[in-house]
Amino acid sequence: MKHQKLLAFIFSILLSPAVFAQTNLPIVKANSTRVDIREDNELNRNVWKIEPNLKLDIFSTSAKDVTFYTDIDSIAFKIEPKKEYDFIILLNGKDTARTQIKHIPSRLDILKEAEKYDYSDNRFFPKFEYESLDNPDLQKLRQDFKLDSIAGKGSELSQIFNLLHWLHDLIKHDGSLENPTSKNAIDLIEVCKIENRGLNCRMLATILNECYLSMGIKSRHITCMPKEMQFDECHVINSVYSKELRKWIWIDPTFDAYVMDEKGNLLGIQEVREKLINGEPLVLNADANWNREHLQTKQEYLNKYMAKNLYRLEAILFSTYNTETKMSSKELTYVELLPLDGLNQTPQKKEQTNNSTGMKYTFYKTNNPELFWAKPE
Repeated sequence: MKHQKLLAFIFSILLSPAVFAQTNLPIVKANSTRVDIREDNELNRNVWKIEPNLKLDIFSTSAKDVTFYTDIDSIAFKIEPKKEYDFIILLNGKDTARTQIKHIPSRLDILKEAEKYDYSDNRFFPKFEYESLDNPDLQKLRQDFKLDSIAGKGSELSQIFNLLHWLHDLIKHDGSLENPTSKNAIDLIEVCKIENRGLNCRMLATILNECYLSMGIKSRHITCMPKEMQFDECHVINSVYSKELRKWIWIDPTFDAYVMDEKGNLLGIQEVREKLINGEPLVLNADANWNREHLQTKQEYLNKYMAKNLYRLEAILFSTYNTETKMSSKELTYVELLPLDGLNQTPQKKEQTNNSTGMKYTFYKTNNPELFWAKPE
């Protein structure tokens, strides 16, 4: 019996090189199961685990150059679209893990496919409206938090940025928590103070939106979504109308961020989207950051994160105080700007009622960015 086992072991050793030769696949050696991977110029350490038990282990990437680094060896590939690259990792000289690098389009590539809109789309949806600063709740917000002092006596743009920086420093971003029941600036700020908690991007944009409205600055929060109809994560920022510039500008309280062209001109969401698609220069403010802990880069924030979330855009029709707090018989209307490449182009209008709250919702769709980004009257 021992003699048979010895023969089987010797035969397996002799057979292994033949098997590798037949597959004609590159082989990279490893003694540790952990692998570092470089995608283009970005090195990520310990991001891959060698799994010999898997029939095929697939690593998906949109990078053009990919290198696998084991503890003793490495292998590099030039990646072309729609191609797959197979190789074998030989672990401890005996266990084989068949591995594949598979190209997938980047989020920026997907966004580029969504360039086209229909500027002749005149399907009806009501005009966007913005609450007057005379609203009693907005007046109370302005007075209680001394927003005139925070905004300062400088230009409109300086006031816009002062309020942005103030809120970013006041409340941390925390996307893991449930939203409070009352979704207005006064109550949201109060609950964060009492519970020592943060808020997700939607609630941060809600607070900042109401602060701008209280100062007589037209603003709305924009839900920025990926192509998929079902998704785990999106992002909400503010689109603020500057009378000085006569245009909408990009304001993001989660990252204390705004965007410019190469000449320093402030840009709006539609302009940033177009420049990303066309590969034109974009500049992110140097102090853009998450919770004063991590600085943001143009590559991570715009080319990756926001490229994913600029595919579809949605705004509430009436930008006002306490907009999304659930109340019986309340009605909310949303408008979605959808590219021609987008999924679910119809119905153009959908109505539904929440049976538990009694709230009524109406959803419109448009392919026309000129209507969606109409200047406030």
